Amino acid sequence: MPGAISRMDKIYLDSCLVIYLVERHPRFHGPLRARLAETADATFCVSVLTRLEVLTRPLREHDDPLVRRYESFLGVQERLALDDDIVNAALNWRVSGLKTPDALHVALAKRYACTAFWTNDDRLAKAAPGWSENALKDVGP
Repeated sequence: MPGAISRMDKIYLDSCLVIYLVERHPRFHGPLRARLAETADATFCVSVLTRLEVLTRPLREHDDPLVRRYESFLGVQERLALDDDIVNAALNWRVSGLKTPDALHVALAKRYACTAFWTNDDRLAKAAPGWSENALKDVGP
């Protein structure tokens, strides 16, 4: 686990973590809430891409209460915008083997100077060692 988090830190949350939090995943919700509490001084960031990824299923299923829970959660995080410079930066991550959404998430977090990138995807966590991490690695499979 990286060093202490300060008020200056910005942590980008991968979409899977947002889903675990908002939908209260039975295995991951508790440990993830504990990690967030340990880093309460940090600013947590999401992006327009996060919104696209997490709202697709609830909108398709007309699950209005879940849509409202997502919108409420996303509304209190710092939301990062996507632009051409970020897409260009994502190309480098895409060429190195990341899937398009993952490349965009990493490029967004880097562009907005996030000090950490949290995910539950080991492959994505290994894409930028020392900066990205599996925030739930201690939970086990």
